[in-house]
Amino acid sequence: MPNNYDTYVSPLAERNATAAMCAIFSANFKFRTWRKLWIALAEAQRALGLDVSEEQIAEMRRFGNDINYDVARQCEAEVRHDVMAHVYAFGRQCPTARPIIHLGATSCFVGDNTDLIILREAMNLVCRRLAATIDLLADFAMRHKDLPCLGFT
Repeated sequence: MPNNYDTYVSPLAERNATAAMCAIFSANFKFRTWRKLWIALAEAQRALGLDVSEEQIAEMRRFGNDINYDVARQCEAEVRHDVMAHVYAFGRQCPTARPIIHLGATSCFVGDNTDLIILREAMNLVCRRLAATIDLLADFAMRHKDLPCLGFT
């Protein structure tokens, strides 16, 4: 596991990806998104009348960005399940909220939704750059539209 959780690490990323794209695919982005999803789940459950207190949600919010990787790594060695390892690690930081973290959810709840969020963020980044590139090409074409050329073969 890399020491820097703010960037995606691979030989291809180091050579070809932007810092912004590496941040989107980083461990911090992934696991902070898991925690945001667990908080949103708890808020929805509270709104629907389940026994979820505002105190539990506030505790989860307090630690939403503070990923305790060392604890998660220890838990994963024991349970051999990435999502449950992070549920347990988050629960250690949030003892009051521990009983309601991931309540009623499956691993796919955080895994699949996080994958979609990551892909959306990456596509937003690509689309902005693509639009800028198209704009530059259109400007180039307009500036040089009268330039004679012999052929393109």
